[in-house]
Amino acid sequence: MALTAVSLGTVAAVAPAVPASAAGPADHVLYWNDVLLRTYRQEGGAPGPLARAGAMVHAAIYDAANSALCATGADRCLGQQYRIKVTPTPGVTPDLATAIDYAAYDVLRSVYPQRNFSADLVAAQEGIASSPARTDGQRIGSASAQAMISFRVNDGAPDFSTYTDGTVPGQWRRTGSGAPATPSWGLVTPFAMTSNTQFRPGPPAGHSSYAALLASQAYADQLNEVKGLGRYDSSTRTNDQTQAAWFWANDLDGTYKPPGQLFAHTQIVAKAAKLTQAGNARLFGLVGIAMGDAAIVAWDAKYQTDVDLWRPETAIQRANEDARSDTVADPAWLPLSADRNNVRFSPAFPAYTSGHATFGAAWAGAMRGFFAADAFSFAATTEDPHAVGVVRNFSTFSAAATENARSRIWLGVHYQFDADSGISSGTALANHVTASVLRPTASYTFDGFYENGAKVGTSIPDAAAPSSFTVGFKLTAGSAPVTDPGAVVGASWNGQPATAGAVTFANGRYEIAVSVPKSCAGRTWTFTVLLRDGSRRDLGVRCSTV
Repeated sequence: MALTAVSLGTVAAVAPAVPASAAGPADHVLYWNDVLLRTYRQEGGAPGPLARAGAMVHAAIYDAANSALCATGADRCLGQQYRIKVTPTPGVTPDLATAIDYAAYDVLRSVYPQRNFSADLVAAQEGIASSPARTDGQRIGSASAQAMISFRVNDGAPDFSTYTDGTVPGQWRRTGSGAPATPSWGLVTPFAMTSNTQFRPGPPAGHSSYAALLASQAYADQLNEVKGLGRYDSSTRTNDQTQAAWFWANDLDGTYKPPGQLFAHTQIVAKAAKLTQAGNARLFGLVGIAMGDAAIVAWDAKYQTDVDLWRPETAIQRANEDARSDTVADPAWLPLSADRNNVRFSPAFPAYTSGHATFGAAWAGAMRGFFAADAFSFAATTEDPHAVGVVRNFSTFSAAATENARSRIWLGVHYQFDADSGISSGTALANHVTASVLRPTASYTFDGFYENGAKVGTSIPDAAAPSSFTVGFKLTAGSAPVTDPGAVVGASWNGQPATAGAVTFANGRYEIAVSVPKSCAGRTWTFTVLLRDGSRRDLGVRCSTV
């Protein structure tokens, strides 16, 4: 991935002149995330560079959206700047969508200069007529992109380093799936961490030498576990475990790879939560930054520590070299993991720690941080060619991350301590990200919910189902009432099959029309409102059937 500086003076040449009657995307953050995922499929390669690109695109989008909103008043900001808050032009309200478009466009063409994103920009700008607002949105978006591009100059990417294969028992060596992938990625400049080793996991099973690790009972137990569960023709792996192994794989070029799958799941949740465009700018910024650093954490552990651990494929085939009587060599052993032609392979980098587990935990932590809760029911999807059309359902972000980590044992490419350490370090990283960057600067007082104008506090004890009603609430900042519709960034039933309408402001309150289906009867559901200050407010709705 080359990094090319973008001159802010050149972007006007590609500004599309489109009729005001045309229609662009409804949400420009989601639009550019789709462009990013398409680029992942086209580019392929190791997860680190892909995660870096995602962090750059979405952090720049956040800065652009934040700057555009701040220009209308300090109380309208999304929160803290990441790299820059662009100075507003007096008397101009910048176009938010245009600011997002140019931030994404300029970063993408810098990171991927071999690709042409002009058509994507034209499609995004459809329906936005020429105006001072559009011009200022372009200025803000390009300035936000340039701040990001400058930040990443000489950050250690691309990684052209080399690696010498191991020679001692336990040390990683190639398995026929390619040259070592990005061996110095753990040295890339972090996006939010204070150092590359800040969340480095301890050594596998607590052992910092190959001899001590291979002599441990934990090593033997975990090797024998993956030997049984991860073999391509395993008789002990269940059908559901096999499905999950393929579902989370996405190791093949042509898929959106592991970072892309997690971005896709972010989209699924964001749509279910009815997040606004501004809300998505912050959510995807947090997820992008967390995954950008997750790649650094995982690759630091893989290559920059004392143990560059061999994959189960090597360990099982060469178990006669580990000086143990309870691990038996099987030269014919191969993992479930396979390419499109069903040729078995292990990823071309050390096993410890698991990149999938680190990414998944960082994603789950960023989602928990944004939604201020772990519970959210969603139907997750995949692009792995061995799991076409498979959908797996989760009720929490953590459950998805845990299955993602465990799936690598079922796929035959990791040990359980790879997964456990990835979850631990990824979770700690995400907690740091959500506590230290893109923090909201607003603070609202919430006076409780109203149902059809009558105050109900935090619960509706007997809502008729099926039915529709209006939920209302008031917000104040200090002693001043808040009337800005942008103060509400989302409203949902946490993935349950009820509906929430658009946010309006009437009768001195924010109002949202909600509908509950007959299937709600007999249960208490939680209706959630997400606010720009990073808080959430929950309304318990106990349903009865009419």
